[in-house]
Amino acid sequence: MEDNNAPTPNSYKRYTPHTFAPTHYTWGFDNRGCAIRITGHGENAHLEIRLPGADANPYLATAAMVAAITHGIHDHPDLPPPCTGDPYTTHHATPVPADLTEAVHTFHSNKTALDAFGHNVVRHYTRAAQAEITRHRTHVTDIERQHGITRG
Repeated sequence: MEDNNAPTPNSYKRYTPHTFAPTHYTWGFDNRGCAIRITGHGENAHLEIRLPGADANPYLATAAMVAAITHGIHDHPDLPPPCTGDPYTTHHATPVPADLTEAVHTFHSNKTALDAFGHNVVRHYTRAAQAEITRHRTHVTDIERQHGITRG
């Protein structure tokens, strides 16, 4: 469900080690670098889902989270052990996609997304992301212009 968590090419710039934005699909207790953080104790325990950024559509991100939770309840996937160390250096978890292109590649055939939302919705958001990628690739930024001018 990556496409809903980071909807633009620039969204992926936040997923860098040691910034409290997750770089791997990990979970742990009171670990702010994990994608899923369990915090609190007993009846006050709750999940923090740390993948979506401020640029994510909150309705789509919530729908993706509910779909993932429903998948977990119904399909009982094997979970890796909780991350107790540095989640940025783990070799036991899948990395978060490096960019929107990689995210779209996995999203368009994601069984959880297809089961939850259907082929038409997944196809729509895949096309929307591909349009973002195309637009981004053809746009020259101010930084690129400045760099070209100052390189001489």
